[in-house]
Amino acid sequence: MSVTTSNYYGKIIISDDAIASVAASAALDCIGVVDLVSKKTSDKFADLFKKQQLGKGVKVTTNGNRIFIDLYVILKYGISISAVADSLKKTVKYKVEEFSGMIVDVINVNVVGVRV
Repeated sequence: MSVTTSNYYGKIIISDDAIASVAASAALDCIGVVDLVSKKTSDKFADLFKKQQLGKGVKVTTNGNRIFIDLYVILKYGISISAVADSLKKTVKYKVEEFSGMIVDVINVNVVGVRV
């Protein structure tokens, strides 16, 4: 799927992979986030053969002009999970909306693990 919009200059199509790349970059910039991980074992195996892993740990679903994002993260030990999750949601929402010009409806943060 992809997000499509039209303006005076023409039609703009943004792929889910591009949105996932921006979301992953924004998530890794947040304090307390150690890494993004794939949600399934089959995804981890498939990632070994991909050239780029920019959207690893990010699932993007689009419906019209709405964007839904699921993040699968590993957090740093000793940091408040709720504080990091709130910061993560705000940062990713801002960066993706700035990049795409579309509305991010929901961002789900799934904490997969904690690293020391």
